[in-house]
Amino acid sequence: MKKTKWSLLLVLGLVLSLFLAACSGGDDDAQEEPADNGDSTETPAETPEESDEPKVLNILDSSEIPTMDPAQAEDSVSIQYQDTVYEGLYRLGPGGEELVSGIAVKEDTEVSEDGLTWTFHLREDAKWSNGDPVTAHDFVYSWQRAIDPETASFYAPYLMNGVIKNAEEVNAGDLAVEELGVTAEDDYTLVVELAKATPYFESFAAFPTFYPLNQEFVEAQGENFALEVENLLFNGPFVMTEWAHEEKFVFEKNEQYWDAASVNLSGINVQVVKDTATAVGLYETGQIDRVGLSGDFIDKYQTSSEFISMPETVVFWLKFNQDSVTKGEYMQNENFRRAIAQAFDKQAFIDVVYGNSSVPADYFVPSGFVTHPETGEDFRAKYGDILTYDVDAAKEAWAAAKEELGFEEVEISFISGDSDIGTLITEFFKNELEKNLDGLTLTLKNLPFQERLEVTKAGEYELVFSGWGPDYMDAISFVDLWVTDGPNNEMGYGNAEYDKLVKSVKGELAMKPVERFEAMQEAEKIALDEVAIAPVFQRERALLSKPYVKGMEVLNPYGADYSYKYVDIQK
Repeated sequence: MKKTKWSLLLVLGLVLSLFLAACSGGDDDAQEEPADNGDSTETPAETPEESDEPKVLNILDSSEIPTMDPAQAEDSVSIQYQDTVYEGLYRLGPGGEELVSGIAVKEDTEVSEDGLTWTFHLREDAKWSNGDPVTAHDFVYSWQRAIDPETASFYAPYLMNGVIKNAEEVNAGDLAVEELGVTAEDDYTLVVELAKATPYFESFAAFPTFYPLNQEFVEAQGENFALEVENLLFNGPFVMTEWAHEEKFVFEKNEQYWDAASVNLSGINVQVVKDTATAVGLYETGQIDRVGLSGDFIDKYQTSSEFISMPETVVFWLKFNQDSVTKGEYMQNENFRRAIAQAFDKQAFIDVVYGNSSVPADYFVPSGFVTHPETGEDFRAKYGDILTYDVDAAKEAWAAAKEELGFEEVEISFISGDSDIGTLITEFFKNELEKNLDGLTLTLKNLPFQERLEVTKAGEYELVFSGWGPDYMDAISFVDLWVTDGPNNEMGYGNAEYDKLVKSVKGELAMKPVERFEAMQEAEKIALDEVAIAPVFQRERALLSKPYVKGMEVLNPYGADYSYKYVDIQK
């Protein structure tokens, strides 16, 4: 949760969504736990009635689900709801504290001494929602389909290339998909061969790209696969029963799920609402159980007993399209980028747009995410803040850019989301940048989340508000974003030394934790020194949640924001 988990671009609003993995879900959510039934000698009549009532979670999202196809998931919204209806080899446990068994029994997983061969033993009681067994062949088919160049998956090459044996060659069309380093030894034994030892590979086992798919069902759907509810098959805690695009999504407990006894919710209703005032009204009238807050609504409700504030490992920034056909000459100029990056007040942005405890970011690897393997210091400790708010420095860089590029006035477009928060974002930057950079004019575009993903991927933008949440518990989930021609770069930035460091982190330093960690710190400094992006803030999420919602008190550190498998309603 891109984190697109999370992306993963992130939609702002009631649910500012993480691009990616990256990607994570939305700002509007909910959860639970069982009541004490007292003395065991009491009669059944005295058992709380709520145990027999349906437990339905009612929440909001500010975006349509871009895709329910695991091979195509690249944003936090897709990742959140795919985590709800699918299950991979592993999944994040309660609170996201650790990986636990999914379709594979984690305790039985075997890893070769050199770290190159992973053998997963699957449970034999896992079923698809049509009753078919979930087998190792489903994983093989899904992974091969994802890396197949004809599938055009965004995440598969990003995650698999250079990690799983032959993935890069398969994705380039030089080898058949059958050559990918994944095989079914039998129906319930999956063997994965890696190209090199990868410290964070275990995290992949819970990510949507690596979910299984039922080949017979997928191929029977053809091009319609995953477009509507009837074109989907599920193996996770819930099944999707209604998908009214741009309006609502409905989920029900999957009785075929191998661990259905541990799933407390009987269903989840998700309404798509983009306006915060409307959302808060729904919460106040008891129609929803959780709602994201921003701006004046935080001031109004922060003393409420139902107010919650949750830190996130999600960072937002401005992306400069240095490949832009019309404005590339400007964005390619370091002083032009530096002027923009240092000309806006980051704390004022938080105060005006969010009004919460989010923190200004002068970095792109978040604070409080990973620590040095030897000293235990936070990733931020070595270099701290690099691109700070500094109007004088911004004006100096702007004057240099004008001289170097020969302009007095310039107009560039700026894109953000179409929620009320997205509008505040574009208006804030227009005011700040035009005020501090003489001769600059911003033309504003507020686009729906899915359209913004498509526009950014196609490179049809000049300046865009974007962000990322980690796909796995490793700083490389952020540092790998800006390699030259990388799938998440999407802005034409490139630096040979940066690329060299990232390559070493994923190669010869893979099993040298100290050197690897410090190489990632060096890489981040290079990109920020060159103003590859303009960091804005590290988000903290403010919301209201009904006290009967349990299991959503914290956000997962990567992947989907929440695992609804562990949520409960206790009225």
